[in-house]
Amino acid sequence: MKRNLPENVKEKLQSVPSLPGCYLYRGEKGEVLYVGKALNLRNRVRSYFQESARHGIRIERLVTKVREVEWIVVDSEVEALVLECNLIKQHRPPFNVRLRDDKSYPYVVITKEKFPRVLFTRNPRQSAGKVYGPYTSAYSVRDTLDILHKTFPLIPCGKSWSGRAEQKPCLYYHLKQCWAPCAGLSDVAAYGDVIDQVHRFLGGRYELLLDDLRAKMDAAAEALEFERAATLRDQIQAVERISERQKVMTGDDEDRDVIAVVKDERGSAIQMLYVRGGKLIGQRQFLLDGSSEAPPGEAVQEFVKQYYADVGDIPKEILLPVEIEERNIVQQWLRSRRGSAMTIDVPRGGEKLRLLEMAATNAEQALSTLRQESEEKEAWADEAMSQLAEAIGLPSPPRRVEGYDISNIQGTAPVGSMVVTEDGVAAKAEYRRFKIKYHPEDPNDFAMMHEVLMRRLRNLLDGDEKFSKAPDLIMIDGGKGQLSAALQARDSLGLTIPMVGLAKRMELIYVPVGNPTVAIPLAGEGYEFKGVINAYEYREIELPLTSPGLLLLRRLRDEAHRFALTFHRKIRSKRMTGSVLEEIPGVGPRRRRILLRTFGSVEGIRRATVDELAAVPTMTQRLAEQIRQYLNEG
Repeated sequence: MKRNLPENVKEKLQSVPSLPGCYLYRGEKGEVLYVGKALNLRNRVRSYFQESARHGIRIERLVTKVREVEWIVVDSEVEALVLECNLIKQHRPPFNVRLRDDKSYPYVVITKEKFPRVLFTRNPRQSAGKVYGPYTSAYSVRDTLDILHKTFPLIPCGKSWSGRAEQKPCLYYHLKQCWAPCAGLSDVAAYGDVIDQVHRFLGGRYELLLDDLRAKMDAAAEALEFERAATLRDQIQAVERISERQKVMTGDDEDRDVIAVVKDERGSAIQMLYVRGGKLIGQRQFLLDGSSEAPPGEAVQEFVKQYYADVGDIPKEILLPVEIEERNIVQQWLRSRRGSAMTIDVPRGGEKLRLLEMAATNAEQALSTLRQESEEKEAWADEAMSQLAEAIGLPSPPRRVEGYDISNIQGTAPVGSMVVTEDGVAAKAEYRRFKIKYHPEDPNDFAMMHEVLMRRLRNLLDGDEKFSKAPDLIMIDGGKGQLSAALQARDSLGLTIPMVGLAKRMELIYVPVGNPTVAIPLAGEGYEFKGVINAYEYREIELPLTSPGLLLLRRLRDEAHRFALTFHRKIRSKRMTGSVLEEIPGVGPRRRRILLRTFGSVEGIRRATVDELAAVPTMTQRLAEQIRQYLNEG
């Protein structure tokens, strides 16, 4: 096949080094189309563009779109694999098989601290500690944590403690549900023993944990420590109840992840079974984007690399349904991540093959369910967008709809939000937040809305990459006033993007009609607002409350409100709890933390006397006087 390559690509192909590394193919707009790795970059990269090369449909399409070639040289193939995973995660290239983003899945993390905490998290990559999961639902995680806190004397407040006396013990200590490291009453070794038991519990090592607890209960009974023996008995019963729920899958007690794949014209579904200590403790489904034309081996290989790049719990054995090309290098990489031996196996018979068949059956059912749900969502979204186009008078269904809202309290910490739906689905990567720059003397939501739209639309005209996509429809949270302010910003920039307002009262949709009835002055560089000018006549549309079109706008409005309010609270909380103390010389992060724990808030610190401040651990009389003086002056 004759390949018409751009001259710059031909030149780049001549200088590709024969070293290990990663390569990136970019398109006409500079976007990353594909990321790959190779032990020999020169051989791999040049192979894509040889006239004698035979590629699948997907790679042939990729080659025709490449306008730029880049590469990054590393020292080994393992380093190239890690870099490839990171680049795919960063750029989400359309021609790679990509694991869908699953930040919403819950995990349990045991922190690496003197007195470790056991916490719920949805961001395992950011967690400094041993991570367990993922779990199938947030409810199951919270249920597990509830059992752990009832069974073991863990820190119930979720705060980090050094073990020194920083405050008086709380009620949990008197209920014997916490050993009060906050008050210096907890022994490090004894607490570490409890954490070891929690590790066994979460790792599914119930028999080892039960043997340990029974031995300690017998020892306590022999020593006539009947209260401690009763506590241990209750712990044993709680663990036994959990253990009985798990299904025995294998005759051994090994830890395994079982991976099955099912493909159809839309892509691939991955089913994982988590076997710990020979027992099935959970299962989970994943979808892979860009995998409809990829063979099963490639889909499984890309899943394994991207999934295990993030998880902290790597088992001793991973069972795969098909052989993968990079099995040895992936296995070497996972061994280094685990810190001990592990294997990747493709079973051909016996108990392990039975596990794979069970996973494949579940994957078929999951893909069927997901396919049906996807079809129903697409049909609903098509109906919603068509209904909006007809009601508002748009020439075509609005594929991309942006929603805007303002959040502030009496003008303080004002922020704006922009949320987006594409084809009826929330596009969270497109969400944007705005700190309001223009502060009028009196709170003015109209002026704030005007500023947000001015900044967003100017960024669109300026070619800002973060705002490069033009909306088919803009929805303003509010009535005629907010909509008029947004329209003034749009018209002053010479744009014609359709806009509507959605008022909470009666859920009415306001649509501007005709041309402005008065001249609209241009806004200044400082986003100065010239006042609300009711320049348009407005048509009121009242759709049925359950209609897809109105539901789409309502969901967008509620999401814009949530996103703005979350940002506003974050800014306000930082101002109330941290920024004032950060300005006081001598008050570092640890002292700020202790002061806030002791007095509850900055206002509580302000009301405290000098003697009360000086009585706080790590504080001095001179520093207490300085804090008192600084806060009173502020």
